[in-house]
Amino acid sequence: MTYHLPAGTTATGPYHLAISPERAGWAHSALRVLRLEPGGSHTFRTADSEWIVLPLAGGCVVEAEGERLELAGRSSVFAGPSDFAYVPRDSEVTVSSAGGGRFALTGARCERRLPVRYGPAADVPVELRGSGNCSRQVHNFAAADVFEADRLIAVEVFTPGGNWSSYPPHKHDEHRPGEESVLEEIYYYEFARDPGAGVPEGTPGFGYQRVSSSGHGRGTEVLAEVRDGDAVVIPDGWHGPSIAAPGHHMYYLNVMAGPESERAWLISDHPDHTWIRSTWPEVPVDPRLPLPTEGADAPGAPADEAPAN
Repeated sequence: MTYHLPAGTTATGPYHLAISPERAGWAHSALRVLRLEPGGSHTFRTADSEWIVLPLAGGCVVEAEGERLELAGRSSVFAGPSDFAYVPRDSEVTVSSAGGGRFALTGARCERRLPVRYGPAADVPVELRGSGNCSRQVHNFAAADVFEADRLIAVEVFTPGGNWSSYPPHKHDEHRPGEESVLEEIYYYEFARDPGAGVPEGTPGFGYQRVSSSGHGRGTEVLAEVRDGDAVVIPDGWHGPSIAAPGHHMYYLNVMAGPESERAWLISDHPDHTWIRSTWPEVPVDPRLPLPTEGADAPGAPADEAPAN
C-alpha cells in the first residue's frame, strides 16, 4: 500500500486528486480536489456518501436537491476561512464556477440522509493550538462538535514555517468508548511563502509527514516529504509530527470518518511525547498567528493547477 500520494498521481478527469475508500483500502473517508476552468461545471452523484464542497481557490455555485447555494470562496486557503456546502447521500450535485478555481470535496460513507446546508465563513471557529514552535491555527469548519454530519469530520490546519503540528503524535485506531475512536484520515497539503522570511519568490515550499506504527491495524509507517497538492492516507498509527520547512507556511486539510456509532474525534497521545503539552502554558503562541486573512502570499497550488481566476 502506498500511503504518500504525490500531486497528480491520483488525477482523473476534472479531479486533480481522487481518493476513494477503495483507493485508500478502507471503508469510509474520501477526498477529491476538483479543478474548474472559468465558466466550467461538473456534476456528480453522491451515492452512499455525504460530502462537503469546500472552496480552496475561487468561488462556486452548488446545486442539489432543488437548492442553489452560492459560495463566495476565497483567493487561496491562506486568505482566511471559506464558506462551504453540505450535500447528502443519494443526491445529484452540480458545482459550477464563473471564475474557475479549485474545490475540495470531502466525503464519508454514511447511513443518515441529512438536508443540504450552507456553512458561512463567519461561523467557522478559528482555534490557535499549541505554543512556541508547536503553534498552529485550526479552522474547525466541520469538526464533530461544530457542524452536523453523519460520519464526516473535516478541519483545516495552518502551520507557520519552521513549526511542528500534529504534535504530540496521536492516534485514533482503537475503539475505546469515551477515550479513543476509530477514524480513517486523509491529509492534503498546500504551501505559501512566509512574507517575513525573505524567501525568494517562486521558491517551492515543502514539509515532512511522519506516521509510525501503533501496533494496531496495518502497522503503518510513513516518512514523506510533502509538497503542494500531495496527500497522505492514514489508516492507523501514531501520526505526527507534520513539519513545515522554514520560510513556508504549510496548510493541510484533514478528512476523517469511521465505523463508530458516535461521531467524535477522540485521540490518544503517544506516551513518549505527551509531555510537550505541559510546557505550552509557559510559552507564548507564535506571534505570526493568527495568519493574516487578506493579502497572503499564497500560490497554494501546483504550477500546472493554479486557479484560473
